[in-house]
Amino acid sequence: MAKAVLTISSKNYGAWAFRGWLMAKLARLEFTEHIISPDDPAMKAEMLLLSASMRVPSLDHDGVHVWDTLAIGEYLNEIKPKAGLLPADRAARAHCRAICGEMHSGFSALRSSLPMNIKAHFPGFKLWSRAQTDIDRIEIIWQECLAKYGGPFLFGAKPCIADAMFAPVVMRFITYDVPLDEACVAYCDAITALPAVKEWVAAAEAEPDEIDELDAEF
Repeated sequence: MAKAVLTISSKNYGAWAFRGWLMAKLARLEFTEHIISPDDPAMKAEMLLLSASMRVPSLDHDGVHVWDTLAIGEYLNEIKPKAGLLPADRAARAHCRAICGEMHSGFSALRSSLPMNIKAHFPGFKLWSRAQTDIDRIEIIWQECLAKYGGPFLFGAKPCIADAMFAPVVMRFITYDVPLDEACVAYCDAITALPAVKEWVAAAEAEPDEIDELDAEF
């Protein structure tokens, strides 16, 4: 069987690419990366939040082509059931899928006003009120999960699909110096300590500055 291929965009800016890549790493799937050019329309659409249908990242595995981050996560759970990408408990699985769906479809103010930029740091960044509303909701999601399942990850001792979905938010909170409570800070620390996340961040920091300033109205 040929090795799987994961098509991704910029590691510094590509939040959706980060999610799919981290899911594949958590699933312990062997794959090669196909990184699309910064000039590719699909990449620019992802960066500018203009794509009506996210086709990046995408995974090619065993004759199957799958795109959309949640679809990739569900597919990885099917082919790697022992990886624990979804919680074993039925109620916890439903909870996990619900917050993943919320992350997938919501928080537009956070996405637009605090775009992922791992190499940057903006201490004391002034938050737009609508973005703060999104941040408050994310904090509640994290607090509830950490309290219910015991941490250090959202559904217990091992990271899962939900952690991959929220990992780019952790990067945003670090970049924009977002104040968080103690439990959420500890969660961010747990995410950034993951070897796979360290690998992604190192690659993002080494990435050439090839992308022109994103000319978008937020």
